[in-house]
Amino acid sequence: MFKKIVFMGTPFFSVPILKSLYQKGYSICSVYTQPPKKAMRGQKINKSPIQKLAESFSLSIRNPNFLNQNEEELKYFKSLNADIVIVVAYGQLIPKEFLNLSKHGFINIHASLLPKWRGAAPIQRSIMNLDEITGISVMKIVEKLDSGPTMLKKKIKLSNEMNAEDISNQLSKIGSEIISDCLDLIEIGKAKFVEQDHDTATYAKKINKEEAKINWNEDAFKIIAQINGLYQNPGAWFLFQGERYKVLKATLSDLKGQPGSVLDNNLTIACGNKSITIQEIQRQGKSKQKAAEFLLGSKIKKDLLLS
Repeated sequence: MFKKIVFMGTPFFSVPILKSLYQKGYSICSVYTQPPKKAMRGQKINKSPIQKLAESFSLSIRNPNFLNQNEEELKYFKSLNADIVIVVAYGQLIPKEFLNLSKHGFINIHASLLPKWRGAAPIQRSIMNLDEITGISVMKIVEKLDSGPTMLKKKIKLSNEMNAEDISNQLSKIGSEIISDCLDLIEIGKAKFVEQDHDTATYAKKINKEEAKINWNEDAFKIIAQINGLYQNPGAWFLFQGERYKVLKATLSDLKGQPGSVLDNNLTIACGNKSITIQEIQRQGKSKQKAAEFLLGSKIKKDLLLS
């Protein structure tokens, strides 16, 4: 069993994997995560999910603002003399000069079936693209983004009832279950890393908040994929009387009408093809609500047109 592991991660997706390593007795000499951020309102400092977990395990934590051209951090990292580094949604590119500072390199658990959906938002892009399958890939990190050879892939089927949070949780759980097997194979020299087919690579660029605006002229299937893919943040949204409304959950309806028009008293909205019935919604500055509760006090009524 490796004696010195460095773990690098930040969001909830990373948490089950770090927890699994710790509970299985792996020696984690340092945890890297993004620095705490101030809340938008007030002075509360929000630590990352990984930092909170690492603190509960009394692990050593590092959260530099940047790694690139950071001589102090490079010197510290070198002093760790790590056996292997595990990276799970850390949120920063690993500079070239760091990649040689571990005996067995840097291993990344990535939330797609590489070479498809390299980059920052693989789960969201997979859902919004109406993919039928996705999964995780365990790969060796090289200088170019998500282009290293892979040693393992696990697939899952997608459905139009699954949102980004559901899929993230499922893939993270799979990662937590297979990480120790991967480490064992690497340690005994039996891991087989296969080069990716770079010609077929696609990229999952970071989500732009403006692309989260619902275009009611789109097909209803596409709009539901947008809602599911952007759940909960930034969330797919529309405007009504100058206010923004997030749609958090919706189902397909066969009702038809002018795109953007409210077709009934159940919050069914016409799309370019078919329509959607909103199940869960969040008005700007308010808590999320089930549609039935929302409609009790809403001005969004049948025959109105949304933008």
